[in-house]
Amino acid sequence: MFYGEYSHSLDSKGRVIIPAKFREVVKEHFADKFYITRGLDRCLFIFTEEAWKSQERKFRELSFTKSEARKFNRLYFSGACDSVCDKQGRILIPDYLKQYAEIQEEVVIIGVSDRIEIWAKEKWKEFFKDHQGSFEELAEKLMTDKEKE
Repeated sequence: MFYGEYSHSLDSKGRVIIPAKFREVVKEHFADKFYITRGLDRCLFIFTEEAWKSQERKFRELSFTKSEARKFNRLYFSGACDSVCDKQGRILIPDYLKQYAEIQEEVVIIGVSDRIEIWAKEKWKEFFKDHQGSFEELAEKLMTDKEKE
């Protein structure tokens, strides 16, 4: 669904342009709403409505009697908001999410299959630099683990 890496800047109102290729994917699925929440590694996760509902179902199945499940769900869902692109393809990122992801002005927007991630530009550069060398090792480990299942 979503693939690629794009650099953008927030405008003065805290909006960011969703790349045109990503907006086309959303239109193909007859959706116009995105869900934004705290992601892992200090980025933001953005889901289409369909993907969000799927995530919601998975996390709803976690037992609320388990402390870790309650904590995760609280942090994940309390950070969530929905957003619709304006005519220029921009969405508003709430201040509390910008703070969480340490976003100032420059961002990198990446497609990660069923979700979009928004990173503070410097955070993405740091993440990429720290992990690009382990790409082959990760692939080998994950594929080996998958074969064992």
